Amino acid sequence: MSEVFEGYERQYCEISANLSRKCTLVAALDGEQKKQKVSEIKNGLDEAESLIRKMDLEARSLPPNVKAVLLAKLREYKSDLNNLKTEVKRLVSGNLNASARDQLLESGMADALTASNDQRSRLLFSTERLNHTGDRIKESRRTMLETEDLGVSILSDLSSQRQSLLHAHNTLHGVDDNIGKSKRVLTSMSRRISRNKWTVGIIIAVLVIAIILILYFKLSK
Repeated sequence: MSEVFEGYERQYCEISANLSRKCTLVAALDGEQKKQKVSEIKNGLDEAESLIRKMDLEARSLPPNVKAVLLAKLREYKSDLNNLKTEVKRLVSGNLNASARDQLLESGMADALTASNDQRSRLLFSTERLNHTGDRIKESRRTMLETEDLGVSILSDLSSQRQSLLHAHNTLHGVDDNIGKSKRVLTSMSRRISRNKWTVGIIIAVLVIAIILILYFKLSK
């Protein structure tokens, strides 16, 4: 949840509660006192409306999952602000005489106060519920980030294993090449040995024939 939004939210709730109390008191006033209080309430409404605009801008700059929660809160606050504006218009346009004010103080103001308190309770309950929803969204987002980190780690391990396998494959390919070269050298050596055997055999045969011929000539004499 955005700390900036929460700061605006706290300010708005304080101003809204203060305006609701002032509206309740203004109905019992008249003359200059009433005008002064109404002016204070209007200034408070302007400040509350400015805070709602700031909250709206802040909410729309956040990720979609958080934005949805905060915009739902804003709808509650806008409804609350509209109710306060309606109450101020009624106070400004009303031209109540003394008996009407007395009747309002005896019955209507009690009802208005009860309704305002009920609305405030519903608003606080909705805010608390939305905060819980926001906490669940943050927890889900944290779990998603942890899962993403785990996935990145697994992919990194797989990439490392792939590099190891490629290195092993290249090593085996090099061994195969060396074995091939060794085989060719051995084949060449075998051929040379075979040729040498034939050469030695021929030399021995020649020597044997020469010895036989020498012995023959000696014996014939």
